[in-house]
Amino acid sequence: MPLLRSFLLLFSLFSLAAAEIRVSEFRSDGRPIIPIDEFGSTPRGQLELNVTHLSLSPTPDSQTLSNVGFFLCTRDAWMHVLQQIEDGEINCVLRSEFVKKVFTLDQLPTPSASEFNRFYAESTSNQYTLVFANCLQQLKVTMKVRSAMYNLEGRDNRRDYLPAGKTILPRVYFLLSLVYFVLAGIWIHILYKKRSTIFQIHFFMLAVVILKALNLLCESEDKYYIKRTGSAHGWDVLFYIFSFLKGISLFTLLVLIGTGWSFLKPYLQDKEKKVLMIVIPLQVVANIAQVVIDETGPLAQNWITWKQVFLLVDVICCCAVLFPIVWSIKNLREAARTDGKAAVNLMKLTLFRHYYIVVICYIYFTRVVVYALETITSYRYLWTSVVAGEVATLAFYVFTGYKFKPEAHNPYFVVDDEEEEAAAAQLKHGDEFEM
Repeated sequence: MPLLRSFLLLFSLFSLAAAEIRVSEFRSDGRPIIPIDEFGSTPRGQLELNVTHLSLSPTPDSQTLSNVGFFLCTRDAWMHVLQQIEDGEINCVLRSEFVKKVFTLDQLPTPSASEFNRFYAESTSNQYTLVFANCLQQLKVTMKVRSAMYNLEGRDNRRDYLPAGKTILPRVYFLLSLVYFVLAGIWIHILYKKRSTIFQIHFFMLAVVILKALNLLCESEDKYYIKRTGSAHGWDVLFYIFSFLKGISLFTLLVLIGTGWSFLKPYLQDKEKKVLMIVIPLQVVANIAQVVIDETGPLAQNWITWKQVFLLVDVICCCAVLFPIVWSIKNLREAARTDGKAAVNLMKLTLFRHYYIVVICYIYFTRVVVYALETITSYRYLWTSVVAGEVATLAFYVFTGYKFKPEAHNPYFVVDDEEEEAAAAQLKHGDEFEM
């Protein structure tokens, strides 16, 4: 039972894989359960399964081959299967009435056959996982599996390889990429108008916006080609490249803004450099993990490990970017007591305090709330969690640009005596700026 429950965890993690055409190879694999792919099916869902180079070691009794094969299962049905095994009603998942058997090896034309093809039509709408089951403890399986899951659309039976809840994602990503290109144009216009007051950080912000736009454009093309052909046709490579550059540049930008580099001071302290030295390599690891997770799928034996590595690294990076903001707030509070510029420092404190809160909200929403939406939302509406995460990211970009845009007349330095006295009095209540 602990083993089967671990596969229940695997089912829960394996919730958003795109059902493109997958080719998987197994070499002397003895795992009892191997999830291969997941797909949101309409009443016109189809599965094409092609297995070649099939060999079994040791050679089993032909009467036991019904305990080895492929099946489709929903997440709710899997819970019932686990309960049946726990209660001793069945000793193999392929014996359960809650699974839909696609092909078992006793259906091979001859016991020595090394390949077969299977077409399976699914008329019930649901989110299904294609699973290979091996209920023979000593049996090792070697084979090459090609699986294609798709829905038929329209009168011409056009194939849609994206799950039912993700079929509109190519348009969503394309529209969002246009929005970011427009934002980049607006930012360029702002930089041109206020070119006498811009800093290096403003050019870095422009680069981040452009990389985000290109990342979304490539993801749109990636999903479009998967939708129509089942393959990304190379767009996945461009997507990973721009995703890598976007991830590193975004976290670097957050650290630089948090330190006040460029617009508050022209240098980084040693501890701030150490944060960058931690964040950048971790982002490299995170992107490698993301590629492995997307390309291998849960059938890989180390898939769960890479998933956990990605989540851990992402959490560490999110926490790391908060430290420079806290340090800047602390430094500004100390400076306010010594340089006599209470009003100026109060404004800067307020800005960084607001930014600290917004960064926390952004991290919480995109990492926790979006995952919760993915978990509780029906498979038909999985696109809503993607839109929610992207809208939150867009709002965060706009907020950051607005708060840290170049100012021709910096209000920090236009204060009178009354404002200075009021700010000095407010800064005496230091608890207001405690984190």
